Amino acid sequence: MNKLYDQAVELLEKLIKIPSFSTEEKLTADCIESFLNDHEVFTIRKYNNIWCYNKYFDPLKPIILLNSHHDTVKPNDQYNNDPFVPLIKDGKLYGLGSNDAGGPLVSLISAFLFFYERKDLPFNLCLAATAEEENSGRKGIKSILDDLMPISFAIVGEPTNMHMAVAEKGSMVLDCVSTGRPGHAAREEGDNAIYKALKDIHWFSSYVFPIDSNLPNPVKMTVTQINAGIQHNIVPGECSFTIDIRFDHSYTEKEILNTIKNHTFCDTTLRPNVLTPSAIDLLHPLVRTGIAIGRKTYISPTSSDQGWLEMPSVKIGPGDSARSHSADEYIYLAEISDGITIYINLLESIFPYLVNDSSLDQQLYTSA
Repeated sequence: MNKLYDQAVELLEKLIKIPSFSTEEKLTADCIESFLNDHEVFTIRKYNNIWCYNKYFDPLKPIILLNSHHDTVKPNDQYNNDPFVPLIKDGKLYGLGSNDAGGPLVSLISAFLFFYERKDLPFNLCLAATAEEENSGRKGIKSILDDLMPISFAIVGEPTNMHMAVAEKGSMVLDCVSTGRPGHAAREEGDNAIYKALKDIHWFSSYVFPIDSNLPNPVKMTVTQINAGIQHNIVPGECSFTIDIRFDHSYTEKEILNTIKNHTFCDTTLRPNVLTPSAIDLLHPLVRTGIAIGRKTYISPTSSDQGWLEMPSVKIGPGDSARSHSADEYIYLAEISDGITIYINLLESIFPYLVNDSSLDQQLYTSA
């Protein structure tokens, strides 16, 4: 276990040093591929996605997918540390992508290596280190799902404090344009597109989609970008803004879009690659096992590559989601150690279900 931990931290430090913004992950893919090959693991690659299977793969056994991503967002301008220089201080490893999702990724890789040469496994493992998660890109995990052998269920590595997200919201992005008429700012001319946009932005910030009492807000809409104006003395004729939308199963994509169109005056364009909400049956063996070893369950407000998966899955990993995309991102070294241990414990503890449960075949492939 000490060796697995040391290797995990060393790999994470290497990954932090390599810029790997979404669509620009070639060098981190090279690094992960080389690391696995050095451990005599045969890897398969498509674009910047790397995947592999346990050494003694048995086609008669179910396959568990272990997935996390190696791309990152771009660092914000409030960093005090160099985001590409790994720094260990006070038990923390600082660096861009250390928490989201470098820690979960290297912990899953370590768990995979722990089981890699086992001949007695009642399951197969497929490890997939994938790209373009942060931008829901078409060359991320979505692009390799048809290339993977049929997966029974999945463990998705994201920072969750090693508790299980048994459901997460879907995600979609709207580009909006409010159109006015340009004119001279000093005269009563033009139709200010910013003022028109503000009315719609206020609606986006305050509207609550109807839902039964005591249930959480089913749709969260947030204005995240805005752009207008070309010069200080010209009334802007156009104002564009972007809406980040997170939603659960209470409303469909079409219902949300129709509600928006019925309440706003701007032109809207839905970006491709909408992530659908995901959920897993609480009686699924993976969830039952997690609870048995002390993991809590919760509904995640964030989205991940779970949204592309059509098989049951849980999201679980070391680190804290609150640190993701923040300045001076970090993960505790102890979290990586605990993450490796808990991943291994989770997989070992599911053994009895896979060996003895006669109803397993139906449970494995059933999600809520």
